[in-house]
Amino acid sequence: MTAGNRIVLSSDHTAIPLRQAVAAHVASRGWEAVDIGPTAPDGAPYPQHGEAAARLVVSGDCRFGIILCGTGQGIMMAANKIKGVRCGVCSEPYSARMIRQHNDANMLSMGARVVGEGLALDIVDAFLAAEFEGGRHAPRVEMIRALEA
Repeated sequence: MTAGNRIVLSSDHTAIPLRQAVAAHVASRGWEAVDIGPTAPDGAPYPQHGEAAARLVVSGDCRFGIILCGTGQGIMMAANKIKGVRCGVCSEPYSARMIRQHNDANMLSMGARVVGEGLALDIVDAFLAAEFEGGRHAPRVEMIRALEA
């Protein structure tokens, strides 16, 4: 399998069931789900799990990352600290599509205490179905990349 069809999934302890449902869903859609845990419901710090997933994306090992915590915010903040990551928190499909089309996002974050399973799967589908449009959006994405220097 190539990075082109690999998606890394990670979460903190609050989002384990939703992460596992998302992993099964993306696998059923033909993606290779690389679920890096955790599996135990005891404390699992979201910064470590956001960073681990982000590093697999920027290394080229995985094309996309899907990360979850209670709100999606903390794990997203950690992932965005890694150079090369563009991750957005989404709680509905429109934003998930737009972060791909306009921002060339390579990671999606969701809150397990914010979205239910059905909505989460719709958000994932919108994110994965969208492609970066380039064009007028490309210079703005380059501006974001320049901030990493």
